[in-house]
Amino acid sequence: MNTEPVTDVTPDELQRLLDAQRAAQAADPVPDAATRRNRIDRFVAAVLEHADELAKALDADFGGRPETTSLELDLLGATDAITFARENLEDWMRPVEVPPALGGAVSTTIEIRPKGVVGVIGPWNFPVVLAVLPAVEALAAGNRVMIKISDMTPHTGTVFARAVASRMDADEVAVVNGGRATAEAFSELRFDHIFFTGSPAVGRIVGAAAARNLVPVTLELGGKNPAIVAPDADVADAAARIAPARLVNSGQVCLCPDYVFVPEQGREAFVEAYRQAVLAHFPTFVDNPDVVAVINEANYRRVTGLVADATAKGAAEIVIVPDAERDRLPAAAARRIPPTLLLDVPAGAAIHREEIFGPVLVVHTYTGIDEAIAYAGAGEHPLASYWYGEDGADFRRFLRDTTSGSVSRNDFALAYMNHAAPFGGVGMSGSGGYHGKAGFDTFSHRRPVAHTNADFAMAPGFVPPLTRERVEGVAATAAAAAATVAARAAGSGGQDRP
Repeated sequence: MNTEPVTDVTPDELQRLLDAQRAAQAADPVPDAATRRNRIDRFVAAVLEHADELAKALDADFGGRPETTSLELDLLGATDAITFARENLEDWMRPVEVPPALGGAVSTTIEIRPKGVVGVIGPWNFPVVLAVLPAVEALAAGNRVMIKISDMTPHTGTVFARAVASRMDADEVAVVNGGRATAEAFSELRFDHIFFTGSPAVGRIVGAAAARNLVPVTLELGGKNPAIVAPDADVADAAARIAPARLVNSGQVCLCPDYVFVPEQGREAFVEAYRQAVLAHFPTFVDNPDVVAVINEANYRRVTGLVADATAKGAAEIVIVPDAERDRLPAAAARRIPPTLLLDVPAGAAIHREEIFGPVLVVHTYTGIDEAIAYAGAGEHPLASYWYGEDGADFRRFLRDTTSGSVSRNDFALAYMNHAAPFGGVGMSGSGGYHGKAGFDTFSHRRPVAHTNADFAMAPGFVPPLTRERVEGVAATAAAAAATVAARAAGSGGQDRP
């Protein structure tokens, strides 16, 4: 249970940490690859050396999360991405030559420089990996890092801070714990970049605080992720794939599908195959030690409240547990929500508007695939979209007519798992991205450095005197440019408005 005391860090102490990191960065503003790699290695070693203790702390914070789940997803989940960054570091750091300008008179090179000090605000659902990965990419880009751990995982935060301090100086990586006051003060620091993972509601607060200091922000949020079972898909196979995708971490994952569209004639087959898949993963539920609890009472009430609202308005609820356990479902104090399907959910139900973040899936049906595509494309843009079926015309229309942070076909979170691909949301599901080079670029400043060896200077041409020859020359150049653009517009099929 969440009994670890949370002590706030004062704004003065936060500022002191930031000032120390700024001073250290000023002493070595562009660290070499060996220094960056050493920092990454020490940081990751500190976490992995405390992996067992962190897994136990995560179990305590959730009030029930298998240590194997935490080790696999929260502690080892970033190892491949970290290796990818280490192996490509020199290539990403290399200056970039761009084509010369002004007939060759100006040559330009783009320097890839650290931004400075990066603030990372992590979430509660995967508090280790979703702090470690952006921090590693910020270190790869040559920055110093301050990390704020969620106050909803206080045991984990305490162990994580001690682990990092065992190998890292505070002017390299500093870990901060604390409640809402600390989180607000942290967001108001004048970092060189803030990276936030969490809900859109809190993302608005972080973004507004950062904006007051003109600090750039990357927001990794969530949304109502759709899954569409195409007309050409094997419905039973799709259901068997979607069920575990919905149940990872008991649905407390920003990438989980929130609702599914299935062909109308395949609904019963989908429901039965989904039920069988759930029971295969959880042959028991009430006392099963592999079940992840909902993080706290507030979120438990929120998820169960969404289900209650939907059923009160006419939805059909299918709770999937073994028949022998139907009469002894977990008490609310255990915060275990059984895997649940909701059918025939009316349009006015709150569950259509709010991200579920629990082991509940809404099932819609369609008679024509365009209904499903139109629905998925009409709302706020989700973090992820899923398609189960062939890569044919329907899928191509889905790609064209919907917008989301990523798309995965026939499996869960495929785009997230490819470290060479950028990961991030769009609109309400976030802004900016990371993973691999995208993360390195997020935390880097690309500074052009231009040179000229011409025997003339350009600045005098921008100030008086305005001679007749100069005025006539500029007018002629403008007229020629207008004529060229008009000809291009006509040639590309454009036409004047009536």
